[in-house]
Amino acid sequence: MIRVMVVDDEALVRSGFELILSAADDIEVVATTAGADAVDTVRRTGPDVVLLDIRMPDVDGLTVLRRLRALPQPPVVAMLTTFDADEYILTALRSGAAGFLLKDTEPDQLAQLVRTLVAGGVVMSPKASRAVWQSHPGATVVDDEETSRVGRLTEREREVLVLIAEGLSNAEIGTRIHLSAGTVKDHVSAILTKLRVGSRVQAALLAQRAGLLDAGERRPESGR
Repeated sequence: MIRVMVVDDEALVRSGFELILSAADDIEVVATTAGADAVDTVRRTGPDVVLLDIRMPDVDGLTVLRRLRALPQPPVVAMLTTFDADEYILTALRSGAAGFLLKDTEPDQLAQLVRTLVAGGVVMSPKASRAVWQSHPGATVVDDEETSRVGRLTEREREVLVLIAEGLSNAEIGTRIHLSAGTVKDHVSAILTKLRVGSRVQAALLAQRAGLLDAGERRPESGR
């Protein structure tokens, strides 16, 4: 079972997410709470995934994120937001969030997004992702050093990087481009090393900034 915790200042939002996620056979909502109690509740319940509101009146969601990431065994954290272009999203991703979900995400997609998170995938809504970058034009600037790192990737590694940024897990990437999960894992390790980043999210951010995602959307899948 995937153990999920929902952190939001609105009780209606918490109960709605709990109702939707609890309908999945492989997901258990172990707790819902407001932000002030989030860290203590995580210590007590040990969720695999935390869905964390990025804007709360009692405590800043970014502060909660940093506290969760500092735990000895931190859960995977994805931020919840109402706005496509929330100004805090970039900071959250750079602070260790594994992605972000819009609160109006379709109910039938929510459980699959949680599965993606626990499998090591990156969850970034394409619509919201584009809005974030368009609203923060300075964030799209890639310096020469970063550009040279992307240029050191092989064609296959660039293909894998695009799929990482699309939110696919290693197994899903392997299925898409006809490689074993182990081979994909090796490619991911090489990508992180060459890009000098510490996580898949940071690699996805760099792919976005380097303009690889638009190119990836136009490229046909391997083997077709």
